[in-house]
Amino acid sequence: MAFRVRMLERADYEPVWRAMQEFTEQRTDDTADELWLVEHPPVYTLGMNGDAAHILDAGDVPVVRTDRGGQVTYHGPGQLVLYALVDLQRRKLGVRRMVSALEESVVALLRQYGLSAQARSDAPGVYVQGAKIASLGLRVRRGCCYHGVALNVRPELEAFGRINPCGYAGLPVTRLADLGVDAQVFEPAAALVRELMVQLGDEEIEI
Repeated sequence: MAFRVRMLERADYEPVWRAMQEFTEQRTDDTADELWLVEHPPVYTLGMNGDAAHILDAGDVPVVRTDRGGQVTYHGPGQLVLYALVDLQRRKLGVRRMVSALEESVVALLRQYGLSAQARSDAPGVYVQGAKIASLGLRVRRGCCYHGVALNVRPELEAFGRINPCGYAGLPVTRLADLGVDAQVFEPAAALVRELMVQLGDEEIEI
C-alpha cells in the first residue's frame, strides 16, 4: 500500500501531535500509511516517562509532556521533522526495525551530502563526529506507530544547551549548517522520504 506524504509547512507542535493521535485511533486496516513533514515553532517535548529534571532552563519556550518514548528534546525553526504514521502490524515490522529504518534513512541522506553519520544503540538518534544531528521517538498504539525523526538543518543550537538532550548531560548537538551544508529546512525532505522508502522496501508514494 502506498505512503501518502503530507507537507504541513510550519505548524504548532500540540495540534499536530493531537492530529496524529486521532489519525491512529480512527485508522482502519485499509488506511494508507502517511508521512508528515513539518517545522515547529520553538517547543520542548518531554517523553511520557521522561524526567523533567533534564529541562535545565526552559525560559519562555513552552514544554509539552507528550506520549512518545524518550526524554526531552527541542523542536524549532530550522529543524525538519518527519512523522511516520505506519501500520507496523500490516507491514510486519517490529518497533526496533522501524526505529532503525528512520535512523538509517537519515544516515543515507547525510551520505548524499558527503557526511559520515552513525546511529547509536545506547542513545537512539543519528550522530556526526559524536554530535547529535537527529533525534527520534515513537509511540505504538493498536499496532501502529506515530511520531518520528527530527533532523537539525539550521536551527538555533542555543536552545539545546538549556536541556540535557535526550537525557544526556553535555551531549553535543550539531546541524547541517555547521557541517558545510547550506540548505533551507525543507530542502532535504524529498530525499529523506525516498531514503525511508528504500529502508522499508516501498516505492509507492502519493503526495
